[in-house]
Amino acid sequence: MVLGRALEPDRNGAVTGALAPETRAWLDGQGFAPGADALWLEALTHGSFNGSGAEVADYQRLEFLGDRVLGLSVAAWLFRAGDAPEGRLSQRLNALVSGATCARIARAIGLPEYIRLGKQARDDGGADSDKILGDVMEALIGACFIEQGFGAAQGLIYRLWAHELEGDVGKAKHPKSALQEWAAGNRRMAPLYEVTDRAGPDHAARFTVRVTVKNVGSAEATATSKGEAEKLAAKAFLDQFG
Repeated sequence: MVLGRALEPDRNGAVTGALAPETRAWLDGQGFAPGADALWLEALTHGSFNGSGAEVADYQRLEFLGDRVLGLSVAAWLFRAGDAPEGRLSQRLNALVSGATCARIARAIGLPEYIRLGKQARDDGGADSDKILGDVMEALIGACFIEQGFGAAQGLIYRLWAHELEGDVGKAKHPKSALQEWAAGNRRMAPLYEVTDRAGPDHAARFTVRVTVKNVGSAEATATSKGEAEKLAAKAFLDQFG
């Protein structure tokens, strides 16, 4: 494993701003075709890394850009793929560009071991955080867009997301929507969601959410984001009471 080895130490043990050969080889192997070291180091750097003595830019700006490139690319694919109405297109788009989907693809290509994290963040499990993995995945897309343009970034997305785009992600009704309809159809009050616990540091937080339908019951679930915990809680409720 090459955990956090996106920088090469020089002969005096200092950390220099160059991609490690293993990191460049991995990026090439995944189709990112990196050019300037600084841009790709930025895409792989979490804010906690600056606490380790190397003052470098983190991925947030590139993540902002990559999120938009990903959204437009997936929206264009869905529009061309059929004649689904706007509501169904939005449902699939939201699922395909979600943090959970980005994190799943990040794990599939081996991204966790190349993210630059501070020691505490890594010890706290930051390399397996859906939030961090999803953000870095989008930052890499942003870096690809800057160096190679929209066409190359879009092609990269279509290749990495191929299984998700051709599969069933987002086709099923979202559990929260399904529970809302179930409650209305059974003349019950709308579901109430509440966060009952939040554990861990910000970069590796775990949220526990309880959903309750009055005079029926409740269910709980835990995930790395509030939205994902709500979704899982709604699914658990339907599995138990639906």
